[in-house]
Amino acid sequence: MARQPRVVAELGRPETPEEAAERKAVHSAAYRSSQNLRNLIAALIVTLGVVLVVVFAVPRGTPPPREDIDVAAVAERISENEGRQIIVPDVPGEWRVNVASVEGDTTRAWTIVYVPGEEQGFVRVAQGFDADPAWTTRVLRGADADETVTIDGVAWTRYDIADAEAAGNVTSALSAQAGPDVVLVYGNAPEADIERTAESVSGQVRELQEAAE
Repeated sequence: MARQPRVVAELGRPETPEEAAERKAVHSAAYRSSQNLRNLIAALIVTLGVVLVVVFAVPRGTPPPREDIDVAAVAERISENEGRQIIVPDVPGEWRVNVASVEGDTTRAWTIVYVPGEEQGFVRVAQGFDADPAWTTRVLRGADADETVTIDGVAWTRYDIADAEAAGNVTSALSAQAGPDVVLVYGNAPEADIERTAESVSGQVRELQEAAE
């Protein structure tokens, strides 16, 4: 027995094939739309989950502190390699060491860079190996010698830094002949820190002077 067309309540009669096809098309479109919405919501949830995993799983915080530089140990190794006495400043323990190495090409120099503290600038100590008389002028970019000051029995030349920016952000500098080498203490830290550092190596400078006599 053939199945009779379904009577549609709104029409009060069986629907035509065209009406049935239209109804099915509308139903399919509504179904696909609801599926797309569900898929979109699911994708957003997955994306949010990935973001949360990244945020909470990736380690954060401040990087581990940089390993302290042992100036004395580095100086000893360089002294052995170079076959010469290397100066080691005696500065406050809270001063941070940023650099301790041999730098330069034409004139090589044992160089230490200290940072006394927050907003205290820097103090740079350089021992120019067999440095010529013009080495300090080149390092300080043309600064002229101003006067001679005696610190712990050693004659140091103080330089007139007219333009700190042109001199590499240097505001104060002292140099002393140490046998064949020249020791230069300079930077933009307070002048008292520059002089304190020069005083800490004056005894070693005298030893180098005496060894060269």
